[in-house]
Amino acid sequence: MGRSSPARAVGFVAPSGFVPDAAALERAAALFTARGWRVQAGETCFERHQRFAGTDELRAAEMQRFCTDRSLDLVLAARGGYGLTRILDRLDFAAIRKADRLICGYSDFTAFNLAYLARAGGVSLHGPSAVDLGAESPDPLTVDTFFEVLEGGDYETGFDADGPDCELRGTLWGGNLALVCALLGTPYFPRVRGGILFIEDVNEPAYKIERMLLQLEQAGVLAKQRAILLGQFDPVTPMANDNGFSIDTVVDGLRQRLTVPVVTGLPFGHLPKKLTLPVGLTVRLHVRAAHAALAWRLADA
Repeated sequence: MGRSSPARAVGFVAPSGFVPDAAALERAAALFTARGWRVQAGETCFERHQRFAGTDELRAAEMQRFCTDRSLDLVLAARGGYGLTRILDRLDFAAIRKADRLICGYSDFTAFNLAYLARAGGVSLHGPSAVDLGAESPDPLTVDTFFEVLEGGDYETGFDADGPDCELRGTLWGGNLALVCALLGTPYFPRVRGGILFIEDVNEPAYKIERMLLQLEQAGVLAKQRAILLGQFDPVTPMANDNGFSIDTVVDGLRQRLTVPVVTGLPFGHLPKKLTLPVGLTVRLHVRAAHAALAWRLADA
């Protein structure tokens, strides 16, 4: 994946849920415009069909068109929600890879990130959506790191972490845990060995989070990785019969069963303060004394 630095044209597209707040898109457009970008918003950003941003046909066609439009340097998901898994079979991932645009989103967009990697070996970005950048008070770190990553070249970011000291390299991949599990057993699930898997989720009970992790473990996915990076799972839906069963319980059990390092604290996904991460790119992970660092090179054109 390579682009001129910095990129100057962005297209907003909504391949999943409909956008409930048009004002957020307007603020996001203003943010990009103030930084010298041209902004194009797709029809899906203003459509609604049931819970989706238009019909499957519309969303797939617009996603394909934006991701292969060489006048755009960046394709940015307007928001997440649900719907991308419905249109994966309509996307031409080889053509998207050939066009080589920067493509970014998170949450439900995990389905695209992973399918693009699995079907075409494409690298994409797991980072804020347009509505995140267009929040009334977007987190400064989220905004700054997003634009820094877009500039390409060498990049390193650090975060407070809990986990064993380690230093390793591997393919960074993952995203929302529910979506990672939803793709397991499909042609859109990447077969990554020796990777660094990052996962998070939101609004799930602790037992469901453990069940999804066990699914990945029992399918042999987790043991093939060099490290597991966990983000936040807050808010966790409390259950009346939890009786002390918590996310800490889940993480402790995972560490007891796995031999690969399990590191917590990666800020991404459903958090106001989130990093932008390259899915499918080889990165370096360094963990020491409760601090972790990720480093990579996002090639320039």
